[in-house]
Amino acid sequence: MLIDLADAGPGTSGGKAAVLARLLEAGLPVPPGFVVPTAAYAQAADALDFPDTDAVRDLAGLSPALIDEIARALTRITGDGYVAVRSSATSEDTAAATAAGQHDTFLGVSGPDQVADAVRKCWASLWSERAVEYRRRQAGADSPAIAVLVQRLVDADVAGVMFTGTDVRLEASWGLGESVVSGQVTPDSWMLSGSTITHRSLGTKKTRIDRDHTRVVTREVEPAGRERFCLTDEEVTRLAEIGRKTADLLGGPQDIEWAISGSQIWILQARPVTRALPAGPAASPDTAGDRKARTGTPGSPGSAAGLARVVCGPSDFARVRPGDVLVCRTTDPAWTPLFGVVAAVVTETGGLLSHAAIVAREQGLPAVLAIPDATTLLPDGAMVEVDGSTGRVALLGSQLLRPRSGEEKQRWPSA
Repeated sequence: MLIDLADAGPGTSGGKAAVLARLLEAGLPVPPGFVVPTAAYAQAADALDFPDTDAVRDLAGLSPALIDEIARALTRITGDGYVAVRSSATSEDTAAATAAGQHDTFLGVSGPDQVADAVRKCWASLWSERAVEYRRRQAGADSPAIAVLVQRLVDADVAGVMFTGTDVRLEASWGLGESVVSGQVTPDSWMLSGSTITHRSLGTKKTRIDRDHTRVVTREVEPAGRERFCLTDEEVTRLAEIGRKTADLLGGPQDIEWAISGSQIWILQARPVTRALPAGPAASPDTAGDRKARTGTPGSPGSAAGLARVVCGPSDFARVRPGDVLVCRTTDPAWTPLFGVVAAVVTETGGLLSHAAIVAREQGLPAVLAIPDATTLLPDGAMVEVDGSTGRVALLGSQLLRPRSGEEKQRWPSA
């Protein structure tokens, strides 16, 4: 039943795997893998009452015969190594919607039993609250099916995302790319016109995510690593060249996840760019000494005003009201339902190529990223204006930005 990644097609293997198969055929560097096809999910979900999300608890696991087949396939692609197990739904990575971060991914998985468990969890994530809400907001979304992609894990020294187009925009940080796509760090960033680097910005990169056997762990980055770019100019131009080849092959601008291990560049994912990025880096004047405003990274264009709602985690979701401005350290894909309620988003960390920024652009929400201490500078309940085109966030009325107290520093450690 399994399908080799090189033979994947959209109907049997979903959007993510089908695109990677095209890249493999063209000789581009894609880690080897295989697909648990949509037919396996259909068999496991047969007779369940979807879209009743409670029905997912009764979703069947993989058959012993399929687990045996997975064991043989793992030996072929990794030996005794580790794999990444990722969703490849028929409703994601399309020209209309990416479903960025809406379905689960598992890294550092080892052995057929762990892979089988991760596959079932990927299936179940198709019916998570965040995924259902995301699809609800996509007009005309079809009833989804899901395949699962299993690939040899790239233990990345550096990883990130790039957007191709007239210019190439690139963001990167140390370790696995999860820290960039999830917005857990503010990454280094570059812009290229042709082969010329026209802009570069040093991120904070205070943490990195790496595999430790079957665990994925977050570690501190040493000060020297924070203070230098994680890519050389030569690596940046090589990545841009591969990005443009990918875009030419796929027929339009692409959002590409990549990783570097040693000197080898690997493409991990490519999907159409569904919404244009803000025109360029923030061009607003420095507001560091301003008691009313700060400037961050423009993440999603447009402007909106509303009451600042500081959210530390899911326990605060009930406090969010329609028209509020979501202010948080970073967003998790589980926060997607809030994007259907709020008027704008402000984060302390992250880049314009993170999941949060991508979903904000798709849903037309202004977003400003990487404003350090935003959760304490912006008083909860204060009226705030967010300009996602310039990166400026300003308090309205008489209130001023608040300095960060010692207690708040413990609550919200810097990223």
